[in-house]
Amino acid sequence: MKLFIKNLFAILIVAILFTSCSKDNETETPVVNELDGLIKFKELSNSTHVVELYSTTGATVQGYNEISLRIKDKANNQYITNATVTWLPIMHMTMMSHSCPKSEVKKVSPSGTLYNGYIMFQMPQNATEYWDLKIDYTIDGTSYSVTSVIDVPASPKRTVNTFTGSDGVKYLVAYVSPRNPKVAINDLVVGVWKMQDMMNFPVVDGYTLKIDPRMPSMGNHSSPNNVHATQSAVGNLYTGKLSLTMTGYWKINLQLAKPDGTIVKGEEITDVVTSSSIYFEVEF
Repeated sequence: MKLFIKNLFAILIVAILFTSCSKDNETETPVVNELDGLIKFKELSNSTHVVELYSTTGATVQGYNEISLRIKDKANNQYITNATVTWLPIMHMTMMSHSCPKSEVKKVSPSGTLYNGYIMFQMPQNATEYWDLKIDYTIDGTSYSVTSVIDVPASPKRTVNTFTGSDGVKYLVAYVSPRNPKVAINDLVVGVWKMQDMMNFPVVDGYTLKIDPRMPSMGNHSSPNNVHATQSAVGNLYTGKLSLTMTGYWKINLQLAKPDGTIVKGEEITDVVTSSSIYFEVEF
């Protein structure tokens, strides 16, 4: 009888411990790695903070770039979670300076340390002309600033078109994705902006970017089921569908149309006109 009671007591203890552990596991918050898929490519520093810059490739390039950042306090090596951040990229040319299209910088998650946005560098650096990035931020009512040169090498393929439309407006059209195209109907994302002045490049709203992908080496054939790129909401990037039927080099011919259908730049592809004056290049 005593042995039975001892065994029963042991079983009860094990059951209580198991139940307690199970409940603890159920209530534990999973650890989220904010930097998953991101590679640090730059640190900007002032007397109080280090600003770390990240991207999915560990670099920036001519064209559209998604950039994330974190701000580290030098005094305690802790990352700031309550900053308000703005940024200003500047291209320093021989005779003038200008900015480029850019988004607001927003907090990725309320309790996290990561801030995110995009910058579209419309031209690459060269031996005498360069980009720098100024980051202004406020923490608990105190303002700070940091500036550093940013490497922007030329894109190996054409991903940016800068042109003056038939309406006299200077437009910028950039390829965003797919970054890794496949033989399939790919989700297409592009950006369309205009130059308001040398420092301001707002998103163009309500237009349509018509696409006609062609393979010049294969008789300039096209592909079925493409969908022109349009906006889902004011201020957004443009989305469509890009049909790629085989691997190789593709030229995505473009036409930019106003809401009323007026084409401000680009040509329709025919037997005579084999390429538009604005286009993207994709090779995979």
